[in-house]
Amino acid sequence: MQDIRLLRKSLETKKIGVLELVTDLLQKFETNHLGAVLCVNKEESFRQATEAQKKIDAGISEPLLGIPCAHKDVFVTKKWRTTAGSRMLANYLSPFDATVVKRIAESGAVCLGKSSCDEFAMGSANQNCAFGPCLNPWDKKAIPGGSSGGSAALVGAGHVSFATGTDTGGSIRQPAAMCGVTGIKPTYGLVSRWGIIAYASSLDQAGPIANSAYDCGMILNAMAGFDPRDSTSQRTESVDYCALMNTNKEKIVRKPLEDMVLGIPSEYSKAIHSQDVALAFQESIQTYEKLGATVKDVSLPHANHSVAAYYVIAPAEASSNLSRFDGVKFGFRNSRADTLDDLYFNTRSEGFGEEVKRRILVGTFVLSHGYYDAYYNQASKVRRLVLSDFKSAFEGCDFLLSPSSPVLAWELDAQPDFGINFKAPEGVPKEYLADLFTVGASLAGLPAISVPCGFGRGQFARRPIGLQIIGPHFSEQRLLKVADIFQTETGWHTMKPSNIA
Repeated sequence: MQDIRLLRKSLETKKIGVLELVTDLLQKFETNHLGAVLCVNKEESFRQATEAQKKIDAGISEPLLGIPCAHKDVFVTKKWRTTAGSRMLANYLSPFDATVVKRIAESGAVCLGKSSCDEFAMGSANQNCAFGPCLNPWDKKAIPGGSSGGSAALVGAGHVSFATGTDTGGSIRQPAAMCGVTGIKPTYGLVSRWGIIAYASSLDQAGPIANSAYDCGMILNAMAGFDPRDSTSQRTESVDYCALMNTNKEKIVRKPLEDMVLGIPSEYSKAIHSQDVALAFQESIQTYEKLGATVKDVSLPHANHSVAAYYVIAPAEASSNLSRFDGVKFGFRNSRADTLDDLYFNTRSEGFGEEVKRRILVGTFVLSHGYYDAYYNQASKVRRLVLSDFKSAFEGCDFLLSPSSPVLAWELDAQPDFGINFKAPEGVPKEYLADLFTVGASLAGLPAISVPCGFGRGQFARRPIGLQIIGPHFSEQRLLKVADIFQTETGWHTMKPSNIA
């Protein structure tokens, strides 16, 4: 799939029609060989395509007009079922569209369907979906990352130009890295959460997954903006997120980052468990130095506690948010209950998957009397310390660099490979520990982007590696520029599964 600018040019010059494009891509959606599609509505997709073609024929030119996309299945939609990857909502049809869905539709993009996700966005591998696992388009023996794995897989496979995702602890950045595409988690509150089925309300943030930083900027232009229906939505000045990237269209022939200081958190560098990831990361640092940036070591003293804090705070909020799924108002209902207590118990036992039930139980426990202060309060204090660490780091540098994940995409139905000398804490799934580099920015509400920066070697030569760039609050415009310059210099983002052996 071409990047959005090239595809727009093809549509405007009539090299291809919107209906022709949508028809071809919907055939791939219906085949669904990656397990990345949960719902298709051909009639509505064709209607949107027809409307887009009429506007193009009338000479209207808008950045996303006629561009095919998909929405992660936690964004509620009127024309497509919204399941959140759960049996609990297997046949749910929303009476309204999420704000992000509405804004993307108003931009003229054509929705082809809903993409697979971990159940209620709980997972780092997209293997927890009630309707089957999702596969990595580069290597079908590997996970695509989660929880927005379906969105990343569809973009990586070239089945859509972009897809929406949500990021609670890394669920845009990690799958983007593992599927060889670009994904940005905006500053918390920059993009409306209204109409997103909540996992952890103080952490959930919507963002785009696309082929490049420039594409992400165009999509963010459509998605971002204050929403009075979202109490966490931020009032910010209107910004063109592509403005600083428009000067990077030609191959870089000078050093454009001479005044830029990039920090390397030492706590993250010590936690890289894959030699392939470490090598790709070092090469990325060298690329930025070649572009003129100054690279220095910085410290995030509480980074090693961020995963523990996240897996207290997020399940606590999830246990509250998911209490509404009780079989009474909507969604799945057990039909064999004799009492109200039986209805609650049976419905939630059968409707939720194992990972969701695990997190609900953890969340209920840490919020219970006698444990609130010991766990939830302590985790909240760590969260404030994590934010303070980032603020201190940004006093001496502009952005932070790290891998998006400490390991490569791991095998289906397995756990991440941290090496034979690594011992995970007892009872903690290794999958949780793969979030180490991403949860910090989520706890602090910071913007962060993942861009392709290489591949594994040997038997893992088809598994992409991502570079994460973290910025201060509301620095998306500059963050995208720094990512775009890297992509202009390296070209990793242009590689697709069909052009690597």
